Amino acid sequence: MDIRLPKLRQTSWQQIGLPILTCLTICLVAIVGWYSLRESNPYTTSVLAKTGDPTLGHAIFQINCSGCHGLDASGRVGPSLRDISKRKSPHSLIEQVTSGNTPPMPQFQPSPQEMADLLSYLETL
Repeated sequence: MDIRLPKLRQTSWQQIGLPILTCLTICLVAIVGWYSLRESNPYTTSVLAKTGDPTLGHAIFQINCSGCHGLDASGRVGPSLRDISKRKSPHSLIEQVTSGNTPPMPQFQPSPQEMADLLSYLETL
């Protein structure tokens, strides 16, 4: 009994590589576009252009954040913010504070200088 298997067609690089390359290009363009939109936010740009004062940032933290994150930022209802600047970028921290998108954290809209002060304090944790 002679069993014949169909010949498998060799797939060329163009048939596999071109669609993969196209998908990677689309992803790269989307990522670059997303980052450029983040950079163009006037509030974020204003905050990042300022020099923050960690002492004033600590006072802002005590008034607005310590109820949930603890007096020493080690966490209570909200998570610990120790080493937060190592885990999140300044852009992400600004978005987190101002958006209110992560319940139960309320939306908080400090002035650009207050946000710069708060970021400066968070970098000391």
